[in-house]
Amino acid sequence: MLIRSATPADVPAVLPMVAKICALHEKWDSAKYGFLPNPELRYKNWLSRMATSDRNIFLVAEAEPGQLGAFLVATVEQEIPIYRLQEYAFIHDLWVEEEYRHAGIARQMVMRTIEHFNRMGVKQIRLDTTAANDAARRLFSACGFRLSTIEMLIELN
Repeated sequence: MLIRSATPADVPAVLPMVAKICALHEKWDSAKYGFLPNPELRYKNWLSRMATSDRNIFLVAEAEPGQLGAFLVATVEQEIPIYRLQEYAFIHDLWVEEEYRHAGIARQMVMRTIEHFNRMGVKQIRLDTTAANDAARRLFSACGFRLSTIEMLIELN
């Protein structure tokens, strides 16, 4: 698979993958991930901006021309002004279509993201993953990430 920077023309092919990742997250924890209808459509403009950004990263993996099998999107975020660290990168989404899993695509995309932010001088990359997603934790650990915080949730009336 060819891993490359996404272009705005890739966004329509990425949106069905966004729908799948949203559906999976909602299945795992509907209280945390209670999406509005068609969350992928809400990504459209944002992903188009990410595809033309130099500071953020939006990657796609192309099985063949026009056939996308994975994507990753990460941004540079500002930290609140009580910490020494002023900014950090955040991986928002990583998805590999089922037929392309276990071929190292996700790892290659994560490593490319790490290299991108390292070249920019960003000192830290963060991400969230659901408690149910053991495979993601194994992947990110293998790429050098460590457990940092544990988010907890309570539902109120």
